[in-house]
Amino acid sequence: MRKLVAGLAAVCAAAMVQADPVTDWNARAGEIIIAAGTGTPPANRIMAMVQTAVYEAVNRITQHYPVSAYSLAAAPGASLEAAVASANCAALRKLLPASSAAIDRQCAEALAAVPDGDAKAAGIALGEKAAEAVLASRADDHAMRLVPYRPAAAPGIYVPTTLPVIPQWPLRKPWLLESASQFRPGPPPDLKSATWTRDYGEVKALGARDGSTRTPEQTAIAKFWEGTLPTVYHGVVRSVTGRPGRDVTRNARLFMAVTQAMDDAIIAVFEAKYHYNFWRPITAIRNGDQDGNDATLPDLTWLPLIETPMHPEYPCAHCIIAATVATVIAADVGGDPMPTLTTASDVVKGAVRSWATPEDLVREVSLARIYDGVHYRNSTEVGAAMGRQVGGLAAQKLLAPP
Repeated sequence: MRKLVAGLAAVCAAAMVQADPVTDWNARAGEIIIAAGTGTPPANRIMAMVQTAVYEAVNRITQHYPVSAYSLAAAPGASLEAAVASANCAALRKLLPASSAAIDRQCAEALAAVPDGDAKAAGIALGEKAAEAVLASRADDHAMRLVPYRPAAAPGIYVPTTLPVIPQWPLRKPWLLESASQFRPGPPPDLKSATWTRDYGEVKALGARDGSTRTPEQTAIAKFWEGTLPTVYHGVVRSVTGRPGRDVTRNARLFMAVTQAMDDAIIAVFEAKYHYNFWRPITAIRNGDQDGNDATLPDLTWLPLIETPMHPEYPCAHCIIAATVATVIAADVGGDPMPTLTTASDVVKGAVRSWATPEDLVREVSLARIYDGVHYRNSTEVGAAMGRQVGGLAAQKLLAPP
């Protein structure tokens, strides 16, 4: 079920973040990341570290799940509210130093609501230690490694000079994957194949900025999913964690599993993207007479609905993230009733969308990237299949029974 609901995103967000401090601080951290102007892959990395630190602090207090390898002592008497705030603030200050003033304001507001005393002090200390331990474990993940990108060009022939983003991401140390290439798919379709002919024609018709065959609803879906920051998916997760009766440690574990899996999914998809280096629709459609396929007629003026992302096309990154999140959510909910999944766009102000099942979410995101004019159907299917593998691995490793 897919529907567009009118309303203010801020009102919807507030309704979803009143369940517990873990869920509340997930929304706060997302707001800080948006305000900082952080790019999508770095934002996923940041949130994975933040939510892991939060889980480690919470679990040391409640002791609901087995202890991880981080060197943190149990703290059963510590304030959970103080620990969650402290873990968020300590991690975010280190990862987003330019936003320290905003982080300090959020932290002061949250901690002011916690009664002074030994429990508060213990919670603050625990949160800081959890953040320090997690960040130290990721200090050598190669996110800042410089990797020179060499544009493909014939000698003397001009090519656009804007370089693609994060070519170093395939070299990063994953959280859960054995390697960035663990789930690398097979190659994109042959340019003379029926699949390529189908996909070329579909995105050319549905994804065009002008003269498209999209319906108004399809355009609304496309614009909603133009944004790629992790916050849009965290809103979906809060649909689960905000349900009455949810245990706070289980919520912390779910956010940890989702964010680690999302970060690994981005590592995996960029490894495949730079391995295959497949062309985007704007390049393919303007050069349709050069692919050896008589059925792909060129359009020298064709433009996609949205700006094309600055990295190779295959596979679809939005799709791998959607399927990763959907798979982890499904594993966490298990046999319980699935709540309506809802989130707000960070691009179209006031736009909120809902889905009855996680797979409905995956289908919509996949279609949106075709409607946007930046992906082919086969790439969305392959990206979603990768996401189910990454999400399944996260569920296996991180969502074991208590």
